[in-house]
Amino acid sequence: MVISRRDAALALDISMEMAQRHGIPSRLSEGDLRDLQDNPPAWLVQSRANRTGKRPVWVHLTCAVCGYSETVRPKKWWPDFSFVYCGTHRNSELPKLFLGEVRSEYEGVGSRFVGVVDVPENQA
Repeated sequence: MVISRRDAALALDISMEMAQRHGIPSRLSEGDLRDLQDNPPAWLVQSRANRTGKRPVWVHLTCAVCGYSETVRPKKWWPDFSFVYCGTHRNSELPKLFLGEVRSEYEGVGSRFVGVVDVPENQA
C-alpha cells in the first residue's frame, strides 16, 4: 500500500515542512515508512531528542456535535480548548454551559472548527 507524505509525517510525528526538507517523497510504501521508523536517520533521531513535550507536532480535533475529525498542526495562539465544533452547527446543538461558567469561542481552528473554552466566571 502507498501512503502520502502527510500520512508519513503523522506517523513519524514530524511537520510536513521537515518531511519535505529531508526528502520524504510525496508517496511512499508502508515498507519504506516502517524502515524509517525502525532505522531512523540521524535528523529524525535528533528531532525526537529535541522535543520538549510542551507543544505537540499534531493534534486530533473532533467535533463535539457530529464527530467529524481531522488531524492538524496546532497554532501558537490556540488555548486549551474545552471542545471544538464544526462552524456549521447551531448554538442549540452545543454542549450546555455549566452554571457559573463563561464561554469563549475561537474561529479558524483547523479547516472548519470553532474552538470553545469554558472557564469559571471568577477566572474570566
